Formats: sequence, structure tokens, C-alpha cells
Amino acid sequence: MQRYHTPILVAEVLDFLEPASGRIYLDGTLGTGGHTGAILERSAPEGRVIGIDTDSESLQIARERLAPYGERVIFIHARFEQAPQALAGLGIASVDGALLDLGLSRVQLEIPERGFSFDREGPLDMRMDRTATGCTAAQLLESLSEIEMAGLFRVFGEERWSRRIARGIARRRETHGSLRTTRDLAQTVLTSIPSRKGPRRIHPATRIFQALRIAVNRELEALEKFLEELPALIRRGGRFCVLAFHSLEDRVLKERFRRWEQGCRCPVRSAPCECQGEPLFRRIRRKVLRPQAEEVARNPLSRSARLRVVERT
Repeated sequence: MQRYHTPILVAEVLDFLEPASGRIYLDGTLGTGGHTGAILERSAPEGRVIGIDTDSESLQIARERLAPYGERVIFIHARFEQAPQALAGLGIASVDGALLDLGLSRVQLEIPERGFSFDREGPLDMRMDRTATGCTAAQLLESLSEIEMAGLFRVFGEERWSRRIARGIARRRETHGSLRTTRDLAQTVLTSIPSRKGPRRIHPATRIFQALRIAVNRELEALEKFLEELPALIRRGGRFCVLAFHSLEDRVLKERFRRWEQGCRCPVRSAPCECQGEPLFRRIRRKVLRPQAEEVARNPLSRSARLRVVERT
């Protein structure tokens, strides 16, 4: 099993963040430390990174990997939307740049017990933080009605066969009891949708696993909350780089970036204007940046990555 996740678009992230000695950066999704290690190298000898991750297992790997950088990196076990409290606890008012990588790491995918992959049989867990008390994917499936499951798969998975799959899971629960493993779920999805000749572009269970993971970890809620707090965390001229991997995340980002670039953000009926009509951020690129074919060939997990960058005005 691969011990470290291969970070995506590293050179591009460094070019946009422009790490420099003496500055402080926030990596809200530290993972096993790939992006943070690159930022620390570029910002030597005195650049610092505050690394936050909700996955305690990945965080431990990052601690070992980044140990040579000593006090230049601070590790915090928390969700990235808790960054304001984490920084305040360190006496840091703002940072010179921030990064979020919203994708799953290879390490998480390759551990069967995590339940993120239908390629490996394991319990239907899917919690990013297994030390937390939140429900697992198996518990969530057990608690939802057929109608609720169909809605979840349609909204968070954008799955065209959401109703059929929900009906198949409901029948499976009636005949065989609750779904407990990744293989149980993947097989139920396969038998619930129309068969087709020839290979499929993606596995039929891909969007269902995505929907459950988003729901279990409240991922879109966390992203919205983080973006609400971000303007107060980044100094003027600082940049925010974010890697998204599906259209739901990207839609949230595009809408927030559009609002940030507007002038007045006060309520329509508010008078006089209190925000002085100044945009909060400007987009460095109008379009997303995607990995080149060479990177996708080396690291297939990068194929759906979309990098967006904004600068604090």
C-alpha cells in the first residue's frame, strides 16, 4: 500500500501561492503532507504552515513525514471550517495564503477499513475522522427511507438512476438486512440499474459512494462555512487555492467567487452602504486549471481535479 498520497498540481499551486520566507500559510486539508512539504521547501528558511486535517490517521503520517521541518509546521486535528478558531488559538490573526484540496487521498482509498472504495471490501464507514461520533455510511443507509435515499443520491450524487437504486437498497434491506460492506452496496447498485453492453466510463456505484461520503462528512456544509470565514483570514494580496473534484463543490466555489468579486454586498434595502462597495477577492484565472495529460497518466486520481485561485483585494 502506498504510504503517501501524491499531491495534485503541486507546481501550479506553488506558482499561484508564491510562498516566501517569513510568511504564514494555511493548509486546511493537510492529508499526508504533500502540498505542505512543497510550500515549506519553497518558503525556506522561515516560512511556516498551519496544517489542519480532520483525519487523525493521515495527520499522524504527515507528522512523521514533515518532522524535518521542525517548528515551521504546526499540526492541528480539526475540520477545515474550524480554521478561524484554530488560528486564534495560536495567536494568528491572518495568513498570507490558504489551500484546500477537497479530494480523497490514495491512502484513504486503499485502506479497506475506511470504506471509501468499492474496489476493496470493507465496512461502510466513510467517516473522514474515525475518532468522531458521527454516523457511518451504513448507519445512514439504515436510517433513511427509500424516498430520502433517492433524494440523497440525486442531489449529492447527481445520479440519474437514483430512484431505482434507492428501491434496490430498500428491497435488499427487507430480504437480507442492512447493508454492511462496500461490496454489499456496490453489488446492490449494479443489480438495480439497467444492464448495458460494453464497458462503462465509470463504475455505476461511483456517484452513490460520493453522495454517501458527502452526507456522512457534511462536506458541502463545511465548505460553505469555511468560505464564509475566509475573507477575514487572508491578508490583502494573499491568495486562496482550492482543488475541487466534482461539480457540486465547483458550483459552490464559482458562486462564492462571483459574490466576492461584486461591489456592494449589503442587503438590497440597506442604506447607506456599509461595506464601501469594495470587492473582497479577484479571480486570478477566469477558468479552472486542470492537470496535463502527463500528470493524469502518472496519477489517475488527478483526472477530475479543478484548480481555482483568487486573491484578497
